[in-house]
Amino acid sequence: MEMINVALPKGRLGEKVYDMFEKSGFPCPSIKEPNRKLIFENEAAGVRYFWVKPSDVAIYVERGAADIGVAGKDILLEYEPDVYELLDLNLGKCRMAVAAKKDFRDDPNSTLRVATKFTNIASRYYAEKCRDIDIIKLNGSIEIAPILGLSDVIVDIVETGKTLLENDLEPKETILPISARLIANKSSYKFKNELIERVRLGLKEQVKTDD
Repeated sequence: MEMINVALPKGRLGEKVYDMFEKSGFPCPSIKEPNRKLIFENEAAGVRYFWVKPSDVAIYVERGAADIGVAGKDILLEYEPDVYELLDLNLGKCRMAVAAKKDFRDDPNSTLRVATKFTNIASRYYAEKCRDIDIIKLNGSIEIAPILGLSDVIVDIVETGKTLLENDLEPKETILPISARLIANKSSYKFKNELIERVRLGLKEQVKTDD
């Protein structure tokens, strides 16, 4: 029987996504057992799942180790993997935003120092505004950059805004909304089209849309 390989993001989002796959007719009960395994398969259902770091899902799919996977729109925009985006799952919703100290006022005559791990998204956003910027790539604790004077603003994912508030920062501009997307390897989509479409339609029926 033809198998479909699915890369799931580790963590709460991945668990929610798996539940959607299960309800779509692609169950794999062993995935819910308490163990440290990373790969699970159910031959009868024709599916093999594996847990990967959320930021790596797109790499597994792009290079064909996975036929399909679920990745955040932030990852797709930042790294621009060569994959098909099939469906917005309306899960893991947050936004990419510019944040700064509450009293920050932008001076358009000076170069804006932007700390972020999303360098491509930030660069494109400010290029569209014709704003001269200096990108400072950081990998963690981005919120402290403006506090310590390393940057004027940060570009980061904002879910509730609580972390910003606790660090005396506030969102200044929303760049774009973010949610989890179903993606497919281009070759797999061609050769396993029927199976992938079955998954896509099954998931689509469960997508909760905002009223």
